[in-house]
Amino acid sequence: KSPNLLLPEEIWSRINCSLMGTRIYYYSIVDSTNTEAKKLALSGAPSGSLVVAEGQTLGKGRMGREWSSPVGAGISASLILRPDITPPEAPRITLLTAVAVAEAIREKVHIEAMIKWPNDILIQGKKVCGILTEMSAEPDTVNYIIVGIGINVNNEEFPEKLKPIATSIKIAGGRVVSRAELLAAILERMEYYYQSGFGSGFGKLLERWRELCCNLGKPVKIIGRKESFNGTALGVDSDGAL
Repeated sequence: KSPNLLLPEEIWSRINCSLMGTRIYYYSIVDSTNTEAKKLALSGAPSGSLVVAEGQTLGKGRMGREWSSPVGAGISASLILRPDITPPEAPRITLLTAVAVAEAIREKVHIEAMIKWPNDILIQGKKVCGILTEMSAEPDTVNYIIVGIGINVNNEEFPEKLKPIATSIKIAGGRVVSRAELLAAILERMEYYYQSGFGSGFGKLLERWRELCCNLGKPVKIIGRKESFNGTALGVDSDGAL
């Protein structure tokens, strides 16, 4: 019987990839998998390298928000990618990751996971996953992209302030889920879309993203660093902008 841990052997035994996760850096606990992935990227870690931890002490979301990562409950993982693209194309990485996560949850757990632009996955209207994409680039070249994925998998409870807006796969589905199995499924889908989603195949990826998005055609409030405004989400353009 396998332990419900994110050990490299547990992931490799379930995965069929030639790029994603071929090299795995495993930690029991770390401050932030994205921070660790940046250090590894700067030291030359190859594209497809995966940083994974059982828990984080300083997990982070967009715009410096905190991301709760209790040990052994969720998936805290960051991928190092070195795509041959220009910086304006980088948001496509977030789109393909969102599609990969939503599809993997749907297949492995049989729960209707939806995408909330730009980087959240929702179940029953509550957040179950956040995606944090960070980039190092020159004006016309991407040096590397770090894709952080945080998923509430077997969390049984949340702080009071998060209960109205957060859920976990276990709470929604009523059973414990193998984190390694789910992560392996996500990596396989990411590899598929990563290999096909930057050329002529991007249109197909974008179409699938639209099918899974819960924002389109609805009133939204956009909150930025310096301003916020209300509007109706009509769609996304070819670069992933709303």
